Amino acid sequence: MTAAHLGRPWLAEFILLAAIWGSSFLFTRLGVAEFGALATAGVRVSIAALFLTPLMLARGHGPTLAQHWRKIFFLGLLNSGIPFACYAYALLSISTGLSALLNATVPLFGALVAWLWLKDRPHGLKILGLLIGFVGVAMLAWGKASFKPDASGVSSGWAVVACLLATLCYGIAASYTRRYLGGVSSLVVATGSQIGAALGLALPTYWFWPNQTPGTSAWLALLVVGVLCTGIAYVLYFRLIDKMGVAASLTVTFLIPVFAVIYGVIFLAETVTTWMLICGVVILTGTALSVDIFKWRQAPAA
Repeated sequence: MTAAHLGRPWLAEFILLAAIWGSSFLFTRLGVAEFGALATAGVRVSIAALFLTPLMLARGHGPTLAQHWRKIFFLGLLNSGIPFACYAYALLSISTGLSALLNATVPLFGALVAWLWLKDRPHGLKILGLLIGFVGVAMLAWGKASFKPDASGVSSGWAVVACLLATLCYGIAASYTRRYLGGVSSLVVATGSQIGAALGLALPTYWFWPNQTPGTSAWLALLVVGVLCTGIAYVLYFRLIDKMGVAASLTVTFLIPVFAVIYGVIFLAETVTTWMLICGVVILTGTALSVDIFKWRQAPAA
């Protein structure tokens, strides 16, 4: 089934997932101001793990996690621990909209890592898409290339680097999952990875816990990003994969920046420049080509 052939219920879930993941940048921004980057990431994955674990156990997947826990826990650092900390750090300095646009490069890095590691060599439009996508990233990052610390002690240049490191980790995690965890239940991988990330971030969270107790609003922001934007979003995402397939589900990446920008403008009074929009179009065009969106959209419905 392709995105163009979605039934109404799945189209609603598809848009809902993009809206939820788009809001993660907003809630992370609200939480990181009081928690700091590492504590924000640590609390987020801990809440998600506490939410997902009962769901996994209720479905009888405990033995599966026990069998694959080493690989899944390591995946948690690649797919959640490091990226969440990177985005939290970046949001101390740059806008939620810019962070979301950089996040849209995940399929680009995924394709590049699959090429280098799994020898899944891209051809034709995929190669063109990779080139266009990375040109768009360079254009977007060029205007944020200052590495001088701002009032928060974070430079916009390093913030952009942190976002790109996060997307690279996502790309590595995708190939890692494909190579070592193929056939393992998605719910087991999602839950175990959050547990692994929580364990990996436990000491850094303790060491960098804020001296001043975070307020209620910051706690609520992380509760939402942990339960809604991580726990529920994972469950929803895997439902879509079952109904749409992986390729079609990937296109949720294209909608996330739209919602993130809207939330940032409405709730944080962020500004969106013409240059950001131009770079965003270039990045999304390159990403669409790199994941062969035009090919699978023309394929017969499954």
